Amino acid sequence: MSKQMIISVMSKDRPGIIAEITGAIYALKGDLADLNQSILCGYLTMILIASFEEDITREDVLAEISHIQSGEKFDVLIKEMDIPIEIAHIPPPTDTYVLTAQGRNRSGLVHSISQFCYSHGINILDLATTLSEDQYTMVLQLDMRNIASMDTVIVDLEIFSRDSSLKLVLQHNDIFRVTNEITLH
Repeated sequence: MSKQMIISVMSKDRPGIIAEITGAIYALKGDLADLNQSILCGYLTMILIASFEEDITREDVLAEISHIQSGEKFDVLIKEMDIPIEIAHIPPPTDTYVLTAQGRNRSGLVHSISQFCYSHGINILDLATTLSEDQYTMVLQLDMRNIASMDTVIVDLEIFSRDSSLKLVLQHNDIFRVTNEITLH
């Protein structure tokens, strides 16, 4: 029997970090199931799920990562799962939408959008933001399965857009993908 661990790593970015972390997992005969990483303001953040033999502990994983010869310190958090996570690439729900928001940068923008979603029963599946000069852009993937009324959300979103001075565009996930992804033939 094996156990799963969720491992989160943050470090100043440089080439080779992903190879080193996944190498530490490989050295412990771990099986990498899923990985997501991003660079934010020069820092790499990575979260991954790996399965290990039952005798491998969180301390073993942390020790293996700590032995990586690096000029940068790794901040590592490891959560051993009590109940294994079903590893499957499940497509997003059919009621998945993408909300893009753009406006002048100011404090509280992400909070105000996330509060709007929460107050309407909308779950945020994914969120990415960028700041370029004074323009802040957010792209949110939203699970709209549990909303009471799409019409109410649309009306409230228009009011929110006006009150917050944000340009907001809500599209079904399928439409967003078709109009924004490049396919190679």
